[in-house]
Amino acid sequence: MKTLKTIFTLLIVAISTLSCSSDDGTDGVDGLPGADGATGTANVIYSAWITAPTAVAETIDGTSGMSTSINAPQLSEDILAKGTILVYMSFGAGNYPLPYTSTAGGFANTITAISTAKKIKLFRFRHDAGGTVNLPTSLSWRYILIPGGVAAATAKTAQPDYSKMNYEEVCARFNIQP
Repeated sequence: MKTLKTIFTLLIVAISTLSCSSDDGTDGVDGLPGADGATGTANVIYSAWITAPTAVAETIDGTSGMSTSINAPQLSEDILAKGTILVYMSFGAGNYPLPYTSTAGGFANTITAISTAKKIKLFRFRHDAGGTVNLPTSLSWRYILIPGGVAAATAKTAQPDYSKMNYEEVCARFNIQP
């Protein structure tokens, strides 16, 4: 019985020690959490909304379509190899990630982005290979470049799959004005 009383006393002491309030010290001192820092962009590079030159007919890997390019001066070989490249299209009342599939022109077609150092090619192709659908100059484009950092095997927390996030979520994550 004396052993049970000793264990009970130790348990009470432990609980009272662990249940200290946040008034017992200053944030960031005495082992208590500090204030949150300012939201940053983690070296993320993003463009303004831009328009692209008039598209021209082109065949890529045997697929006919319309293409144009936008300049991305900070898109480096290192970002191509280790980073993430997100491209968005804006029209009407929305912003849409590429690749974007629709039935514009009465045919199923996709607009995709093909990235190379310092350039992003925008390419629209029909799924039935029956011709092309224009890539209008009235569309606006924005790219977001997320440089690679820590390899996934050594990262303390898993990085989100940015391609599965919508435009607003990515902007909020990196403090980018939409």
